[in-house]
Amino acid sequence: MASHSFSFDGGDILNNMGATWFVSYAYYDHLDKTHMNWNRISTTKMRINNYNRSENFHKSWLEHVLRMNDKNLKRNTISLSPSETKRMAKELLERAF
Repeated sequence: MASHSFSFDGGDILNNMGATWFVSYAYYDHLDKTHMNWNRISTTKMRINNYNRSENFHKSWLEHVLRMNDKNLKRNTISLSPSETKRMAKELLERAF
């Protein structure tokens, strides 16, 4: 699988985290401490560090996630469907940002 970088502000950071992982962790961080899909990978510490240093991009990233191709969002290893990822992103925008 070829590596790519998102072409919006902070896209390189989001690329290192993964869009689905970002939404999952943000959902845990802001709305539901029982949501733990984000913790199904071994690189959580590095991703959390990226998450914490990129707060100024989070709202914009959530808006971008809502426009992302479902085929790309489906390529995650934390067992979230594209529709679930987008539902959580929308809920985050409505309730947390």
